[in-house]
Formats: sequence, structure tokens, C-alpha cells
Amino acid sequence: MFEAALGDVAAPADHRLPVDLFEDKDNIYLRADLPGVKRVDIGVEFTDGTLTLIATRKPPAVAGQAEQSFSLSRSVPIAAEVQADKVSAALENGVLTVTLPQREEAKPRKITVAVN
Repeated sequence: MFEAALGDVAAPADHRLPVDLFEDKDNIYLRADLPGVKRVDIGVEFTDGTLTLIATRKPPAVAGQAEQSFSLSRSVPIAAEVQADKVSAALENGVLTVTLPQREEAKPRKITVAVN
């Protein structure tokens, strides 16, 4: 009865991966909390200005039940010009950080205004 009413509370209803997106003057960063997800179960792809993350989590097996897993994914459009060949990702303590270096022409520039 509870399962019918609540569904699978272990997985988000829309299976979208929550992320934080921020930038500094050189890079755009995307962070996602992925506790319990192994590095081999994470996919990161940057294509045509869109960063796509896919993570598969396999909860510990329970005796007498079939093994279950669920996937979370998220596609984030990146508006800035990115050096696609230098995109990197690191997983540390259950936190995935993807670093997207901005192209030189996309970085903000300071312009001095002359007063006559």
C-alpha cells in the first residue's frame, strides 16, 4: 500500500540529477553530489554546447530480492564558448566536478575608456 502511494522514494520522481553551475574568469564548473556512485558508473559528455551527465546507482543487494539500479541524468546547455578538448571531470568524496575551460575570446575583458 505504501509503495503504491509513495512510489520509489529512493529515486527522484523525474530522475534528473541536481547540479550546481558556477564560473570564474577562466572556467565554468558543474558540481553534482553522487554519494554511493562509482566512477565507472558515471558518464560525462560535452557535445554541441551541451554537457550531459549520466550516473547509475546500484543500492546494496538485499537477500531474496533481484538487484535493482536506477539512473539519473542531466543535460545542461552551456552558453559560453568552451575548449571542448580540455574539459575534465573528477570524482572526490562523492562529489563530481566537471571543469569546462572557456575559450580566450569568450573570457571577459577589461576595456579602458579614454577621457578627452
